[in-house]
Amino acid sequence: MELPQQDSVDVPKPRDLTEIVAACRVGDRAMQRELFERCREPVFRLAARMVGPQDAADVSQQVFLRVFQSLEAFAGRSSFMTWLYRVTTNECLQWIRHTRRRPTDFLGFDPTDHRPSGTSAIMNKDLLESALSRIDPDLRCVFLLREVEELSYARIAEVLEIAEGTVASRLNRARQELKAVLRTLGWSGEP
Repeated sequence: MELPQQDSVDVPKPRDLTEIVAACRVGDRAMQRELFERCREPVFRLAARMVGPQDAADVSQQVFLRVFQSLEAFAGRSSFMTWLYRVTTNECLQWIRHTRRRPTDFLGFDPTDHRPSGTSAIMNKDLLESALSRIDPDLRCVFLLREVEELSYARIAEVLEIAEGTVASRLNRARQELKAVLRTLGWSGEP
């Protein structure tokens, strides 16, 4: 028995970032919106942990303004996401320098799911966020790119434009400083 053929329906295929970026370069507003929608969560997540949730939306907005103004400067020598992380970290570090490291609020939620956690988990997150806000921003950035964004050492090196060995040493220093700060804040466990 032969099944009847259905009319083919044109279902739009998901575009890859290369296509989207190319369309953005020629001013396609719909593609700019799609680029923003695809990339806003990792930008906000990194910004929230670098500058605090109270400033993350402002920094994220600045990141996307910078991205759309500088899209011509993206030469494609790295992936678009690597370049986007670079722009994000640069904007975060600039924001931190500009605001002179004023204290940040704790995150009571994970920026990706916006659901409150259990009491114990919130206390641990608060402690970690407090400790992160007390270490050097360059170390914090390396730590977040590795542990939260799960980038490889090579990709972090590309994002920050530093050697892989420097990534490793900064990550080690960040972990050591975090442990020391966590202990001063009353933490007694292991990560």
